[in-house]
Amino acid sequence: MSTTAVSLRQSRAAAFWYSTTGKKIVMAVTGAILFVFVIGHMLGNLQVFEGPEKINAYGHFLHNLGEILWAERIGLLAAVVLHITATVQLALRSNKARPIGYSRREAINSSYAARTMYWSGPIVLAFVIFHLLHLTAGMISPGAAFIEGDVYHNVVSGFQVWWVSVWYIFAVSLLGVHLSHGIWSMFQSVGINHPRYTPMLKQAAVWIAVVIVLGYISIPISVLLGFVK
Repeated sequence: MSTTAVSLRQSRAAAFWYSTTGKKIVMAVTGAILFVFVIGHMLGNLQVFEGPEKINAYGHFLHNLGEILWAERIGLLAAVVLHITATVQLALRSNKARPIGYSRREAINSSYAARTMYWSGPIVLAFVIFHLLHLTAGMISPGAAFIEGDVYHNVVSGFQVWWVSVWYIFAVSLLGVHLSHGIWSMFQSVGINHPRYTPMLKQAAVWIAVVIVLGYISIPISVLLGFVK
């Protein structure tokens, strides 16, 4: 009886995943998880403006989380994999449903953000990998030598390298483009779609994305201009 119940649940889970609606819901839920992380990470990073003691204490706190931190990292990694997989599979499914391209491509009811969702995601992922190797693992150190535990030093020395800051600003700007479409489409994916509310959600998504981008890029810009040193 229990084996039958497990098999039934597995069948339902598989059917949910393979359905278009299921993939959209997975993409929305994982997107929400990653969005919360982006906000939290930005707020943590902005502590660099409060000086070395504050940001280093924050880094020390995270490091001491131990298994909890690793559980969070694994959960975020799973969310990233599911998010990208669902996005790519939905794109392939959409292209397969329309095998013959339009004779003239027109951006009808489509924003620039929506049209760049599929390639901006992988670029942002590549940036995240570089960022982790650079400022978390210290395996890439284009500026001064990486100092374990000295978050302030690593951030400042890293962003003093102009091309690192430019790459960071470019990738975060792409993240903003991605979010400006992804935030409101997340609500649409779970059925929150109404002619009265959708325009407001789109506008709110754009402004939220702008705030996030400005929050993140304020750090490398401040380092390059010498305000943080």
